[in-house]
Amino acid sequence: QVQLVESGGGLVQAGGSLRLSCAASGSIFSIFAMKWNRQAPGKQRELVAVMHSDGSTNYADSVKGRFTISRDNAKNTVYLQMNSLKPEDTAVYYCNAEIEVPYVRSKVYWGQGTQVTVSS
Repeated sequence: QVQLVESGGGLVQAGGSLRLSCAASGSIFSIFAMKWNRQAPGKQRELVAVMHSDGSTNYADSVKGRFTISRDNAKNTVYLQMNSLKPEDTAVYYCNAEIEVPYVRSKVYWGQGTQVTVSS
């Protein structure tokens, strides 16, 4: 069974920084794209950043230049460094990853989410 566990959320003042982590565990054969998403109260979940297995990245326009996604393949972990945080970044942040386990077609797994609150 595969699990994704996020950590690193919290309360920070505007202009501050946080670093989120998401570690995948279980009988993992390979991991393809790893992504960070967020959902603010009353809003739809949105994609924030993605790192593909080839190391290429994509970001939502709203976070470009402020957030950086990175990945440690040896630890099956993806990170999201968030700088210059704004109150509008307040949301529950979720990671997901497309993971292949032995003998099973790959599918997307989700973490439980971590709260990020940015005060003005």
